[in-house]
Amino acid sequence: MPIDKSKITKEMLAKAAQCETADELIAMANKEGIAITKAEAEAYLDELQNIELDINALDKVAGGSYDCSNKNCSGRVLCYKD
Repeated sequence: MPIDKSKITKEMLAKAAQCETADELIAMANKEGIAITKAEAEAYLDELQNIELDINALDKVAGGSYDCSNKNCSGRVLCYKD
């Protein structure tokens, strides 16, 4: 039976991203009332490993931003504002 994606929240996705094994993901999903198979859990974890974040996504995760008013900033490094 397919997963009803409308029931999955951002918080659930964040928890799922912390899982390192299919069994951990299955247990977490079951606590949230979602039944998934081992094959679905493994596919999800494989998908997560293949995701590359772009610089904007990394900024949001890290809390930094480009601040090229810094004379030493080459525009290729992540500068943090005070």
